[in-house]
Amino acid sequence: MIARARRSLRPAWLFYLFLLPVLLSADTLRIATYNLHNYLQADRVVEGHWRPDYPKPESEKRALRSTILSVRPHILLVQEIGEIEHLEELRADLAAGGLHFPHIAHMQSVEGERHMAVLSRRPFRWVIRHEDLSFKYFDQRLLVKRGLLELAVGYGSGAEDTLLLFALHLKSAYSSNPEDPKSVKHRLGEATACRDRIIARTKEAGHERYCIAGDFNDHPNSPVRHRFLRRGELQIGTAVEAIDERGEAWTHHFSKQRLYSTLDGFILSPAAQSLLVGGQGSVVDSLPGVTGSDHRLVYIDLLVPQ
Repeated sequence: MIARARRSLRPAWLFYLFLLPVLLSADTLRIATYNLHNYLQADRVVEGHWRPDYPKPESEKRALRSTILSVRPHILLVQEIGEIEHLEELRADLAAGGLHFPHIAHMQSVEGERHMAVLSRRPFRWVIRHEDLSFKYFDQRLLVKRGLLELAVGYGSGAEDTLLLFALHLKSAYSSNPEDPKSVKHRLGEATACRDRIIARTKEAGHERYCIAGDFNDHPNSPVRHRFLRRGELQIGTAVEAIDERGEAWTHHFSKQRLYSTLDGFILSPAAQSLLVGGQGSVVDSLPGVTGSDHRLVYIDLLVPQ
């Protein structure tokens, strides 16, 4: 009986002995996305008073930093950041808190003052700002408002050991077009243009490991999100479920309507999906994250070769 039990345990031991060198030679890469909610000069209400062209209050900045420092990501994608000066301020303040990001990339919005950016502890192999993406919208052709930011991050010694990151921030529900009251058609056009460029940069270029992340401004089962999962028979990626410590998945709080939505998150390619630690992502459940922004920080951990 004892001999039979020992024989039955042998395959498990062999499996872990085989897996151990892989685990020892792997490293965890933490990627986060965070909408900073107007980290810029803007008209706003501060302590009950209307303030035109006013900076983000220091109390909100501290709350954002507290959330970011609690997660300590290797790569941080941010939305609704102002000019490069605002990004440098955030980087300096995080460094003062012990979290250093030697590498940054900033992408200007085609129109407006809310931009995207990336802060990274790992060097970029390349950065491409896709500013030329356009789509047909009723009787006109529009540019994708905030573009698509592509970054390549190396995780091994070989040229093929590259993870492509595509950061985006799609059109919000705000609309001045009565024919598109929630900007669904606008957002769908942006998503389609971004999706097609991502396919060209990955599937058609031979890059199998990639991640699409940011503020999609639509719910997980929307046609907008599904644009990034499949195109016909082609599988593009899989949405990563992310929850907080209470099992709740919302990432945005619209206080006027007391509405909680899941607008932010990650989509991983089939090849990158195998790197996901724990099979899911995390939403930071903390009061500072709510008071510093109307969004919550979302992050994933990937197990990549050193």
